[in-house]
Amino acid sequence: MAADLFAARLNMVESQVRTNDVTDVRLHDAMRDTAREQFVPQGKAYLAYTDMEVEYAPGRWLLKPRDVGKLLQALKPVAGEKALAIAAPYAGAILQALGVNVEHLDEGDLKTLPGKDYDLIVCEGAVARAPGAWLAGLAQGGRLGVIERDGPVGKACLYNNAIDGIGRRQIFDATPPVLTGFEAHHGFAF
Repeated sequence: MAADLFAARLNMVESQVRTNDVTDVRLHDAMRDTAREQFVPQGKAYLAYTDMEVEYAPGRWLLKPRDVGKLLQALKPVAGEKALAIAAPYAGAILQALGVNVEHLDEGDLKTLPGKDYDLIVCEGAVARAPGAWLAGLAQGGRLGVIERDGPVGKACLYNNAIDGIGRRQIFDATPPVLTGFEAHHGFAF
């Protein structure tokens, strides 16, 4: 079984990640070396390398390998940076493999950060809109990678905390489920 999962991991990088414009070979290596199956529920290891989101806890999902690769590449992680992985155990493990110092936030209120001045913040589930507390937690020059979804298709967004304020750029389409508690609230309008 372990050999099958190793082969599936290599195939994931070659067929789902590299073919979708993820060109950072450091990410390829980290994704080849990190056992994604350790982040899925027991008995569901066979789902770890599929081209789909995998629910690892109620209301929490791992992004598709393609999406996590593209999101991490956009963040341009640098060894020694300080990162926060919000409901992002796999993305956090990949960042750690790249030499980034990672804190994990996967319990309790995901809108309240355990610290501040993060160089990187990444979330593996979709949110209607990035919470202000996440943006406030970025250090000068810090980046937030998150998928914002308020309909059938979401947009992976990269936020940058620059000297002149926080900028936002859409980088690709994605359709992960919205994290519990981060749904859009639409009011009634005439």
